[in-house]
Amino acid sequence: MTQIEQEFVYPAAASICALIGSVFDVKSRRVPNSLTGPAILFGLLLHLSVGGWRDLGNSAAAGLICGLVFLVFYLAGGMGAGDVKLITAVGCLCGLHFIAFILALTGIAGGIMAVGLALMRGRLKETFHNVLALLSHHRSKGLTPHPEINVLNANTLRLPYALAITAGCALTLYLQGVQR
Repeated sequence: MTQIEQEFVYPAAASICALIGSVFDVKSRRVPNSLTGPAILFGLLLHLSVGGWRDLGNSAAAGLICGLVFLVFYLAGGMGAGDVKLITAVGCLCGLHFIAFILALTGIAGGIMAVGLALMRGRLKETFHNVLALLSHHRSKGLTPHPEINVLNANTLRLPYALAITAGCALTLYLQGVQR
């Protein structure tokens, strides 16, 4: 596989995985292990078959970095474990070359989607107050989840974050095409 093909195939595979995860997340509020586990394995094997052991290490490192970044938010009570596993799979599929784009664009997309959701539900002011309360809580208590403002509280606004991951992957894929 040529370098140009790799620059398309890796983010395309990550985008497909994230899109499937989004469908599950929107429908059931869960991203199944039956998706993320095989996707992680496929990403590792894809990189091994295309680029050998070095690319396998590249894929594993990308998955680890992505997973660790999202693990922080999971530990703080801000997202579910399925989101952590999905971004780990996306990292393994796309490799180190793409994770900075995917993580940054996912964060931007997630922020925009969260503001949009708060606006649609008429809870923008409450959401900003909650963000300030979360910042204060985490500054004093570390990564422990806030007792009320967390992903387990059904009364808080909850965004199926796989949608943001999908947007980050799709935008990364789009930018690869634009750069040509």
